[in-house]
Amino acid sequence: MVTFGERMTMERDDLPTLRSLGFEDEELQDLGLWEPAIGEPSELAEMYLRRSKKKDTLTSLRQQVREMCGHARSESKKIRHLWFEQRSASKASVRREEFEKATGAVIAGLSKTLYVFKTSRLSRRGMGQVGLLLDEFDTRKARICVTAERIDSSKSRMILAILSEQAREQAADISQFAKLSITANKAEGKWTGGVAPYGLYSPKGSGKLTHDTKEYPTARRIAVYLLNRMTPAWIANKLNSEGILTRHGRKWTASGIISLAHSVTWAGLVANREKMRDEHGNELDKYHRGGTPLLDKTGNPISLGQGVISFAEHVKIATILADRAHPGTTIGDRSRGKREIVAILTDLLRCGRCKGPMENGGINYRCQARQQQGASSCKGISTDRARIDKEVTGLWETHILSLSPESDVIHAIARKWLAYKDPAKEKRKQEVTAALESAASRELKLQKEFFLGGSMDETLYDSLRRELAEQISNMKAELNELSRNADLTTLVNPELLALLWKKAGPTGQRALLRATIRKMVLAPPKGRGDRTPLSERMNIDWVDKDVNEIPLDASFARIERNRLERASA
Repeated sequence: MVTFGERMTMERDDLPTLRSLGFEDEELQDLGLWEPAIGEPSELAEMYLRRSKKKDTLTSLRQQVREMCGHARSESKKIRHLWFEQRSASKASVRREEFEKATGAVIAGLSKTLYVFKTSRLSRRGMGQVGLLLDEFDTRKARICVTAERIDSSKSRMILAILSEQAREQAADISQFAKLSITANKAEGKWTGGVAPYGLYSPKGSGKLTHDTKEYPTARRIAVYLLNRMTPAWIANKLNSEGILTRHGRKWTASGIISLAHSVTWAGLVANREKMRDEHGNELDKYHRGGTPLLDKTGNPISLGQGVISFAEHVKIATILADRAHPGTTIGDRSRGKREIVAILTDLLRCGRCKGPMENGGINYRCQARQQQGASSCKGISTDRARIDKEVTGLWETHILSLSPESDVIHAIARKWLAYKDPAKEKRKQEVTAALESAASRELKLQKEFFLGGSMDETLYDSLRRELAEQISNMKAELNELSRNADLTTLVNPELLALLWKKAGPTGQRALLRATIRKMVLAPPKGRGDRTPLSERMNIDWVDKDVNEIPLDASFARIERNRLERASA
């Protein structure tokens, strides 16, 4: 037995998570969660722990872990890893990374059992999601074990299916009641929670907004500056130069000032905002920006209490900002829709002074911090966009031609290129997966109606069951086909990738660069009119740092050969 004072040569990957839950080292030893679990996959298990709200106490979470560990011990299983996250299980728009890792470990063959405390902790999206997961587990002779309800998916799949559907229905009820509550509170002028705008806060239990004594003076200064037609960039620089930080201790930005100015809540009014929807019309867990004041029966805005500005000032500020908008430009015009990409180094190029990102300024790349936060944040640098794009094109081609066709980077670029060229494939995978979940859920409802309801004719049941089974079979076949890895043999040639560059266009070139470069830092010029070549001022962090490169002379020979071939074509 290892004593607590000794430092172990090996420790569990999930030890920081276990300690964050409040477990002491002594109890971890008692639970069998101290040393790394070693054994055959059939002897190992994953444990998934989730809470949807912070009000679920750590005491409760620790007890769930204890009970799952006790159940595992009774089955002679060792917990390989505990996966914990705070996420909703009912919203399709929320991705549960730790859940994916837990199930992924089982699917990858690292273990054969997944422990969860209750069915509702597993998923609230019903048999549509759980059923597909069970199919994956069944093919690998793996199982899900629900501790509180004593369910083993290898023996009681139908019971797990019914309970998962009940959990989904409960989630729908909870969502509906929450929505009704929020709507009622808004109509009564009550603050429904969330982050209050800068300068305001809601005292606990009041349901109203009031001035924050620390933030309000600065918030009011911002309002006065806006009313006096000062630009958001000027205001951000002014505050930053005085060392005044945001609520979260960060520097002010022009975009942050603009968001504040457009906030209806900043005026102490209830905002009426619509939720975003996906392509199928389903609501997402996101709202459209801005919004309008919610009006009462008499047509007047509903007050939330105190605001930093009045409703009249809100209207005036919005008018001032709208007057500055120039249709067809980047200045305040939101009617242009999605713009075409023209700058290939966006998100890659970094300022050599502050190491922050550089953004597209039309004809140049310029320091984002300088533009958004003012000169007090960074002196900034800018460079001609066409010039540096041309320079990077040459460097990228030279680097690609120096790689071996067996290089992992070449294969990674080829995969990303295929994904870029066929975005519809990934979208179709998502659509088929959603349709498959829906069909699996309908299949369970049909079984419940026939076996438990007793009112359905057997002939009708058989007909509907066959129809659903055929749909599910076809969708599974299509999903398997979409998930199959494409043949990369025609793209893992460095010369072919180099030839792709000119045909790719700005969007494709950006995709090729992102697959090869993590970032590039542009050093500031030595002075005005500095003629130092850009290649000497750029520090490029290539994805591959230890590849077996071919001689540089050979790469130049390849470039020249490619150039001649293109010229003669």
